[in-house]
Formats: sequence, C-alpha cells, structure tokens
Amino acid sequence: MAADIILTDLTKSFGDNCVLKQFTAAFPKGKVTAIMAPSGGGKTTLLRILMGLEQADAGTISGMEGMRLSAVFQEDRLCTNLSPSANIRLTSSKVSKAAAALALESVGLDGNSRQPVRELSGGMRRRVAILRALMADYDILFLDEPFKGLDEATKELVIQDTRKRSAGKTVILVTHEKEEAAAMGACQILEL
Repeated sequence: MAADIILTDLTKSFGDNCVLKQFTAAFPKGKVTAIMAPSGGGKTTLLRILMGLEQADAGTISGMEGMRLSAVFQEDRLCTNLSPSANIRLTSSKVSKAAAALALESVGLDGNSRQPVRELSGGMRRRVAILRALMADYDILFLDEPFKGLDEATKELVIQDTRKRSAGKTVILVTHEKEEAAAMGACQILEL
C-alpha cells in the first residue's frame, strides 16, 4: 500500500547555485500538495528529483518505492504527428478510442480528436498533455505549471476535470497561483 512521501534534508546544487538546501517535507498519500516559489526557486528541480530525472546531492526520499508515476511537464512533450487521441492512448493500453474521445470532449476538445497535434493551438496541446498524464496508470501525479497558457474559462474547466480524474491519488502541483492550488483542493502549500 502506498504511503506518504517523506523528504528529509534534500539538497541540490548546480555549481555554486544551491537550489534546494536541506529541504524536508511530507506529501500525504492520496492528497494534493502545491509547491510554490519564485522562478528559479527549485520547484522543477524538486519534481525532477522525485521523478528520478535528477539526483539529489544529499538527503533521503521514502514512500515512492514501487510507485507508478505520471507527469505533465512545463513543455507539452507530445508526438506532434499523432492525433490527440493517439497521444492519450500511448500511456495506457486500457484507454479505448471512445474513452479518449470522451476525455477530449470533457476539456472542450470534441472535434479535434483526429487531426495531428501539430495543427492544434498551444492551449489545445496543453489540454492533450494533461489528459495523457491523467489517463495513464499512476499512483503519483506530478504537475509542473500544468495550466499555464490556458484562458480563464478553459483553465477552470480543465482544473475541474483534473481534480475529478486525480481524486484519491497523490498529486504534487507546481504553480505560481494560489488560486490554482485552492481550485485543485490542495491540502497544503509548500513554499521553497
């Protein structure tokens, strides 16, 4: 059974620039935790360490053993020649074409499921990237400024959909907006 994620004295530097210094925190299982800091404050570095894409210089992480991870990065990282539906279905063999189409409709992308992603606007691509992460099989969801570039009405729709689809999962959200953290139902906001 998954447990809380516990970080103890996590430290990371790039040359002379220390971005995390003895950072200690707990991320409750099945809850949303928001991380906030100024630009360059170590938010993305922390996520990359948690995902195993960077190594911390010191400190320990527990509670992630055997956990399945899914992520929305700051960049969309989509396969641009594939359709939105095909991009979503890349992350899980359990997602049918019909389920992908329904998911796209839920975030206002009905009618766009077949055209190549490269033909979509930036906001449309962002929604596809979010759905791809949400429809994967995961225990922990990492969201690195996932809603940037969305207009207010679309953002509200996508946050509601994200919150519904990630209910009961451990979610770690990086954002600059306290309103986004609140809308996602964050149980805590950690400031780096």
